Amino acid sequence: MTTLYYEDLEIPSKFVSTGRTVTDADATMFCMVSGDWNPLHCDNEYAKTTRFGRRVVGGIFGITLLTGMFTRWGVFELSAVAMLSIDHWEFKAPIFIGDTLHVEMQLIGKRLTSKGDFGIVEREFSLINQDEVVVQRGTSPMMIALRPAQAA
Repeated sequence: MTTLYYEDLEIPSKFVSTGRTVTDADATMFCMVSGDWNPLHCDNEYAKTTRFGRRVVGGIFGITLLTGMFTRWGVFELSAVAMLSIDHWEFKAPIFIGDTLHVEMQLIGKRLTSKGDFGIVEREFSLINQDEVVVQRGTSPMMIALRPAQAA
């Protein structure tokens, strides 16, 4: 896919990723990187005694996975300036090892910055498992470049 600039964005628009299966290595590596060694995330025997009955991957892993998945689309590869925030994020259901997740991103609004030199695009994200259960969702506005001027 080619990079989209502010002028290229149609509101509303929807993008859907392919699936990605969460592995035991993902869960362990995320514990290592984050330092979050809660037994619910890393101890099989303990996790069996919880309401989930098995290990749950740390919730922030979902946001991390989501950002990697939408980056693969390449639609903002050259035009993204900055992720401005993560808003109203909801952890709706657990992520388990073996879940296959995909991302849906909806572009729901856009506007120019006060100086008019960049755009702001409003994005809604859903992280959805193999059973079509939304496990996480929220919004994340992004600053985006305007289309570069063409040389004469």
